[in-house]
Amino acid sequence: MGDRTAIEWTDATWNPVTGCTKVSLGCDNCYAERFAERFRGVAGHPFETGFDLSLRPARLEQPKKWRQPRMIFVNSMSDLFHKKIPCSYVDLVFDTMEQAAWHTYQVLTKRSSRMRRYVNLRYAGGAAPAHIWLGVSVENGRFLSRVAHLQGTPAAIRFLSLEPLIGPVGRLDLGGIHWVIVGGESGPRARPMNIEWVRAIRDQCRSEGVPFFFKQWGGLTPKAGGRTLDSREWNQVPYAASRSSALRQMSGLAAE
Repeated sequence: MGDRTAIEWTDATWNPVTGCTKVSLGCDNCYAERFAERFRGVAGHPFETGFDLSLRPARLEQPKKWRQPRMIFVNSMSDLFHKKIPCSYVDLVFDTMEQAAWHTYQVLTKRSSRMRRYVNLRYAGGAAPAHIWLGVSVENGRFLSRVAHLQGTPAAIRFLSLEPLIGPVGRLDLGGIHWVIVGGESGPRARPMNIEWVRAIRDQCRSEGVPFFFKQWGGLTPKAGGRTLDSREWNQVPYAASRSSALRQMSGLAAE
């Protein structure tokens, strides 16, 4: 975690919370849990308590110290809308995002109803600032209710992370959705992803004019299967991300 990351669709990660609990099938082989549990019991290590839910108030100010604009994935090692994270603490995370507004933040959750409720209360009568993107994770067609919750959340950019994709999602309602990311599972117990599931999503995105980003096939490691679909890479991003990328290049950061 820090101001660099290997995740293809972002620049940096920021983890003011770590640890989580399983909420649906996509959590079964959680990469973050697998990583954190390796260090359980190691005295002084950030993950000495493994993947137990832990608030990290010392990290709340971290983005303010990164002066160059970045695309920041918030809580890659947790879920900001976990029911045991107090609203007062979520407030502090949003305070930092609002204050360090030269960055773009990507907030991704499986607890979509809590996110909808929180954002509608915080920005009553308005919408989240344009540099705070809000997304939901969906692993198959059983959890499309999360998409509906996202559509009811006021945000300039709403995105779907269909990863790990472990089954077909069927017909997607892409109304009000600005970006779709698809990826396969990785790790020693990775479940395979069918190419037809991916093609069906890509084709719906193309039909609706929604940017489509194919992250990986997955396998034993994230890079094991590559990231080409039908002989090409799919790296589409929302227009706002293209503008952010240009800003970063002008600021001297490495080009994507």
